Amino acid sequence: MQTLFGFPVARLEDDPLLRGVAKYVADLERPGTTHVVFVRSHIAHGRLAGIDVSEALEMPGVVGVFTGADLGLPGIGEFPPLPPGSRAEIFRPCLTTDRVRHVGEAVAAVVAETYAQAVDAAELVVADIEDEPAVVDPLAALEPDAPVLFPELGSNVVREAHLGGDADPLAGADVVVRGRFVNQRLAAVPLEPNGTLAYPDEDGRLVCWVSSQSPFQVLGAVCRALGRDRDRVRVVVPAVGGGFGAKGGVYPEQVIVAALADRLGRPVRHIETRSENLLAMSQGRGAVQDVELGARRDGTLVGMRARMVTEFGAYPWRGAIAFATSRLMANGVYRIPNMELTALGVVTNTPPVGPYRGAGRPEAAAMLERAMDLLAGELEMDPVELRRRNLLRPEDFPYVTPTGASYDSGDYLGALEELVKEAGYDGLRAEQAARRAAGDRVQLGIGVSTFVEVSGTGSEYGSVRIAPDGHVVCVTGASPHGQGHVTTFSQVLADALQVPLDRIEVVHSDTAVVPRGTGTFGSRSGQLGGSAALVAGQAVVERARQLAADALEAAEEDVVLAEGQFAVAGVPSRSLSWADVARHAETDAGRTVLGDDGLFAEEDFDQADGTYPFGAHLAVVEVDTETGRVELRRIVAVDDCGRILNPIIVAGQVHGGLLQGIAQALFEEVSFDELGNPRAPTLIEYGAPTAAEVPSYELGHTVTPTPRNPLGMKGVGEAGTVGATPAIQNAVLDALAPYGVTHVDLPLGPMKVWQALRDAGVPGAAP
Repeated sequence: MQTLFGFPVARLEDDPLLRGVAKYVADLERPGTTHVVFVRSHIAHGRLAGIDVSEALEMPGVVGVFTGADLGLPGIGEFPPLPPGSRAEIFRPCLTTDRVRHVGEAVAAVVAETYAQAVDAAELVVADIEDEPAVVDPLAALEPDAPVLFPELGSNVVREAHLGGDADPLAGADVVVRGRFVNQRLAAVPLEPNGTLAYPDEDGRLVCWVSSQSPFQVLGAVCRALGRDRDRVRVVVPAVGGGFGAKGGVYPEQVIVAALADRLGRPVRHIETRSENLLAMSQGRGAVQDVELGARRDGTLVGMRARMVTEFGAYPWRGAIAFATSRLMANGVYRIPNMELTALGVVTNTPPVGPYRGAGRPEAAAMLERAMDLLAGELEMDPVELRRRNLLRPEDFPYVTPTGASYDSGDYLGALEELVKEAGYDGLRAEQAARRAAGDRVQLGIGVSTFVEVSGTGSEYGSVRIAPDGHVVCVTGASPHGQGHVTTFSQVLADALQVPLDRIEVVHSDTAVVPRGTGTFGSRSGQLGGSAALVAGQAVVERARQLAADALEAAEEDVVLAEGQFAVAGVPSRSLSWADVARHAETDAGRTVLGDDGLFAEEDFDQADGTYPFGAHLAVVEVDTETGRVELRRIVAVDDCGRILNPIIVAGQVHGGLLQGIAQALFEEVSFDELGNPRAPTLIEYGAPTAAEVPSYELGHTVTPTPRNPLGMKGVGEAGTVGATPAIQNAVLDALAPYGVTHVDLPLGPMKVWQALRDAGVPGAAP
């Protein structure tokens, strides 16, 4: 049977999505469903003196109005939990009872028979909030006189880490470049906002349908909040319209909806509006980085000193993930002999920050790649050549960085050289030189980034069972929301079991039928969930060989699996199909061989350390020096995610990541005024790009397998966001270099670029 590893199998799960028959939380119907609307604070920081719900309770259709005191739910802790020795853990309240810490924080929940009735009643709830000074800038939050969100901590710093000794990491450098880079905050903007439907079933079990990346985390939180055993709560994830990390973990609204359904004994549903989503869903990025990078005159790096301030928003919650990862990946793809690093996690009076596609890796890459281009400019060296001289080489692996990252394998130079060839780099530089010599108003900019990221940490569950008719049932703890898990795991098992794809069923996202699982985030599912399925499948093959040997009256070592048939080696006429072996497993003789489990095996695949995908991206832009308008002309991406199982799925993941990387570079930003009010409360103001604003992507790959899982695979879901943003920023700054502009912070919109040119004294940029 021909292997399907590396074959571009069309996605198996797309038919219901394309035909519009897939069910999302908002599509689910349950008789007697009530609707929740949350009353949210319009003040960023203040003491909650009281809530008047009397008028709301009198409104038609209102079932109840609930405050934090009414529900008495515990807060949601940080994920991951704080390690020993850290500062005090801060819990995020489900409904705040004492004070509000950001605009949009929920203070009450209104339940009514219809959504419209709930909206009308919610407008009559009066929250008495005594306004207090707010702090919305992470650097301002570090000042001694800044308002403190949690007085018990004594400051707004909730996480900190230091690396380096007494020696100056820049000692011996001939050249030192310095910069402050702002990695702006972003909204996740999934096609589907958050949604939850909860109800007690006929047996009294609480069923929760959620739009989530991690159903077992929701299960654990609901059980803890309601004091229920795990078998008394069922969490199911239907079709999910995107997550990008923001639907990982647990939201207060999910726990509250479950608690209300439990309390009222009837279905309760909450579907975020888009404007509510922009306030209530966790946001991404949000970092300010001060960097000093030193080198010798020949470009050899000597050392780096950096302070990375990561914004957590109002509650630490899941922002700790990006905080830890950006610090871990600060070394990038280079040999940096000496490093001094300070990382601070800071709370502010803004919505909480959590993982967003890349979760710390894009922040680290953006910092280092901008610093490398500053250094190339100072040395008057081509940016590609500077990178060539400092990249880690294949013989360096495995490599442990000063920050503690354990790189598995890599050929960083190979990816860069492939990029240079695919992009026609020398020709682009020649075109740029000609246009500069001609004094064109529209200047060409070329930007490069080389990067490494981390993926696939932790473990994942997988099991394989052969049904009596011979079809394969794979159960996985991964929970897809667009990544193509059904196709991926089916290809893995089609190879391992030598069965057709249409004989494989993949079951996921239901805690009643999946015994355990971690979820889908961090580009982990293919390598962890796929490896779990592979190992379980291989174990089932061995169990089937035992049964076949018994049925064929042959020695087990003589039985082989070929073309989906078990046969005695050298005697192909004596063979059994999977269905034959499965039926034999149901007989008394078969049970004697295998016991009651039959053709079943399960695996919790634990990857002791992550894998480290890498790549090199190039962007070509045109910048109008009179208007500041940036047009992205080309984006070329060469990525290495180890062995490629399905090129179609890999390309789709890279495409999505590139779009979000482009969005950060040129369009998107979440910002607040001095009172903590969002400046982009709807999608009209928030600049999410469409297909019209981006060029076609040019993709290439190198293949460097990892030794850390049996598939040799690394993650690829976040590569585009890691590499594209700094490549585009470097390209824009490259176009502005002749005018003495050395840095402009993201996003690089026309006004910001025009202002930089005007400040540099460019005549055409004057008003």
